[in-house]
Amino acid sequence: MHHDEYSEKIFTRRAFFIGSLQVIGLGILGSRLAWLQIAQGKRYKTLSDKNRINIKILPPPRGQIVDRFGVPLAVNAQIYRVLIISEQSDDIMASLKALQKIIDIDDKDIKRVIKQASKTAKFIPIKIKEGLSWGEVAKVEVNLPDLPGIFIDVGDIRSYPYRDATAHVVGYVRSVSKEDLEKDNDPVLRLPGFRVGKTGIEKFYDRALRGRAGAAEVEVNVIGREVRELKRKNALAGKRVTLTIDGELQRYAMEVLSVHKSASAVVMDAHSGAIYAMASYPAFDPNMFVRGLSSEEWKEVTDNLGKPQTNKAVSGQYPPASTFKMITALAGLKAGVIDKNTFVFCSEKYEFGGKSFHCWKKYGHGNVNLVKALEQSCDIYFYKMATKVGIDAIADMARRFGLGQKLGIELSQESAGLIPDVAWKKQVLGQKWYQGDTIISSIGQGDVLATPLQLAVMTARMVNGGFAVKPWVTGYLGDKFLGHKKWESLGISKSHLKLVMQGMEAVVNGKNGTARSSRIERKGFEMAGKTGTSQVQRITMEQRRQGIKNEDLPWKQRHHALFVGYAPMKNPRYICSVVVEHGIGGSRAAAPIAKLLLEKSQIRDPARIQMQPEIAESGTSFPVLWPPKKPIYGENNQGDF
Repeated sequence: MHHDEYSEKIFTRRAFFIGSLQVIGLGILGSRLAWLQIAQGKRYKTLSDKNRINIKILPPPRGQIVDRFGVPLAVNAQIYRVLIISEQSDDIMASLKALQKIIDIDDKDIKRVIKQASKTAKFIPIKIKEGLSWGEVAKVEVNLPDLPGIFIDVGDIRSYPYRDATAHVVGYVRSVSKEDLEKDNDPVLRLPGFRVGKTGIEKFYDRALRGRAGAAEVEVNVIGREVRELKRKNALAGKRVTLTIDGELQRYAMEVLSVHKSASAVVMDAHSGAIYAMASYPAFDPNMFVRGLSSEEWKEVTDNLGKPQTNKAVSGQYPPASTFKMITALAGLKAGVIDKNTFVFCSEKYEFGGKSFHCWKKYGHGNVNLVKALEQSCDIYFYKMATKVGIDAIADMARRFGLGQKLGIELSQESAGLIPDVAWKKQVLGQKWYQGDTIISSIGQGDVLATPLQLAVMTARMVNGGFAVKPWVTGYLGDKFLGHKKWESLGISKSHLKLVMQGMEAVVNGKNGTARSSRIERKGFEMAGKTGTSQVQRITMEQRRQGIKNEDLPWKQRHHALFVGYAPMKNPRYICSVVVEHGIGGSRAAAPIAKLLLEKSQIRDPARIQMQPEIAESGTSFPVLWPPKKPIYGENNQGDF
């Protein structure tokens, strides 16, 4: 065969083969196009060039707050809410008005959403309404094709099972404010319905409780429905916070305080500083603040004379009255002005510098030593001692015991109190200090101010052997222990502390003790302490002549009632301070409450009972609050959580 004919024949076969492949390929392509355009045309009209990729921020679940036994104090409950993504709606106002015809939406919420949309990234959802009923959810879901950009979401809302009992310690969360956004650039704050801690532990550990946002890349179609998820980075849940608080003891404290209009109490560990209960009555239901208060609810909170929003246990400042006499006594013992055998004759009044300073008891107490003076709360004994000791020595002793300064507890409302001295009066008031000022200050009146928390710490330092214990309320952050450190010695003579404690034992258990009627009868549970009656307004001579007593005055003018105490008397562990505003007398109003709290504390014994993880709602094997293996100070005083 000729070479040219052979080449032509091969070329023809190749052309035919290639042409056949092209025809087959075009046939397959044509069939596919026909399938896509005819059979699947409607579907792919939706999945059109308007499809886009959205970045969806995933909110982290907020960490639980639990008591020392794992009992939940702050948890997350599910809630339905309706949201809108502005970039998925050509007309936000039209979408919102259409939604308003389906479920009840306030005009003010529509205005808020429109305003927020103008300032928020277009892909970030904006909350329209939350707390939807199942019926409302169903109505919205059925009408979604006519509500561009709108969708239903299941979110978390904070819930506080103990309600007002733990309100001041645990605190509450509220919606993110403009100020929050200005000082924190965390993107999770811009999520609809996201809330941050505003008070208490919720505020102090907000960043840790908040967790870290996740993100998902999702493909959405023209009407805003998600077609598929492309990529996901899961949110990191907030850390669990375990408090030193015993939830049941806290609830009980609120219950026993509620017999008065306004009162507060602290129960703490004398050795470790752990707070077992911190109650301020009246309080409020923090769940109201989470969902938003009505005008009536807000008025009820703000009009209450007992100031429900104030944690009086850490911020209330009161003249400590006779509970301060132990400080004056320790200053006198340290200065060598008195000892256990020093007797003073109390004859109703003490004349000094041309003025008369009266004892609370008409006709006086007769001959008393320090223990008797504390037992019967004799004023004259301390008046005479104070003039020899001087205010600066008394003030120094007070500060050693935690008075006149913030103690650094994890609650933002803490007040510093006030311990006056010569320099303070000159600097602040521009006046000279007189011995009369010393006399008044020696019994905790005048300018001396202390908080219930400070009074508890003062008492703890007296009965733990003179160590500078400080209060704390957080045991664990996640699995990290945040408890006590090794407390330093105050350098106070053990014999002096023992003598003062003998006086405190006599106050409750002595024949003439001012709090004898409140003693604990149960063997091994006995308590000791000191009463105090803080003068709010002096009764004038004219009122005395008319026979008007303190209880006859209007409530706001009556004396405050105070008590500080500890139990058991042998190897003290539990410290309690109580302040009843306008309760008239410490022995009458405050001591009976302290008795109930100290007895309940010993029955429950939270200092020694180990946490039981199985009763925690989470069901996790969370690290328990075991007593630390090493002593917190010394060899014989091992404190535990």
